[in-house]
Amino acid sequence: MQFEGGGQPISGAGGPITEPIEKGFPDLGTNSFFDYGVREGIPRLLDLFDKHGIKTTSFMVAQAVERAPQLAREIVERGHEAAAHGVQWASQYTLPEHEERQLISQCVAILEKATGTRPSGYDCYWMRGSVRTLSLLQELGFIYHNNDLNMDEPWIQDIAGKPFVSVPYTVHLNDIVAYDHVGFSAAAYEQQLKDEFDQLYEEGASRRRMMLISLHDRLSGHASRVRSLERFLVYAKGHPGVWFARKDEIAAHALRTPEITPRLHRELAEVGGLAANTAQREVAL
Repeated sequence: MQFEGGGQPISGAGGPITEPIEKGFPDLGTNSFFDYGVREGIPRLLDLFDKHGIKTTSFMVAQAVERAPQLAREIVERGHEAAAHGVQWASQYTLPEHEERQLISQCVAILEKATGTRPSGYDCYWMRGSVRTLSLLQELGFIYHNNDLNMDEPWIQDIAGKPFVSVPYTVHLNDIVAYDHVGFSAAAYEQQLKDEFDQLYEEGASRRRMMLISLHDRLSGHASRVRSLERFLVYAKGHPGVWFARKDEIAAHALRTPEITPRLHRELAEVGGLAANTAQREVAL
């Protein structure tokens, strides 16, 4: 559950109003669209999760938290994880090392002050970190990141001789892709969720599988969309052995069970090692 409303730029953030605004002027309509996530979307999603006893991870933009610290605190008080999503909607991969370290540290400080918890997971703006990001995250006490799209399960990287977990993200089950596009169908979206679940559940009989749904405060928190999400949650809960987990719980489980190595990692290791990813070597433990 992404907590972003309030961290977007005053203009140019993108939204349902497609008419471009002249440069230099605040996009008031689009900013009110983002504000919906704080005022209506997250509270409605929290009530849904409480109803079904499900705990989630909320990736929080620090500037959004500064504008609604009571909501960030409530998210944690209701049992959800507060994870870091940068200081604002801006890329960090262009920053020199000391500025990127400072940005991550600033995000940690803001979230810790508002929620009373220190984030252990990080999500870069549009998943685009620098070649140093993972090393900096490990240095600053994080245990996992959210910026891979390459697997349906967590996996462990070796960063500076220490284990660091990738808990992959999703694009195809991301509401930014699913909603507000020509031809969108709520029924088709629900069926996609069920098909994804059914396939992974079947595979889960013999290997570790993970399904992620990305919910943005200003999108999935709308009334009709919560109904679609609830119908899927009821469907998934009807299957034995399903674990609804926060991402920090998934990362901790991966660290406790390094012997469960993803199949592709085993195959690559057998032929002499793994390819570099974002200029950092991935090693299956």
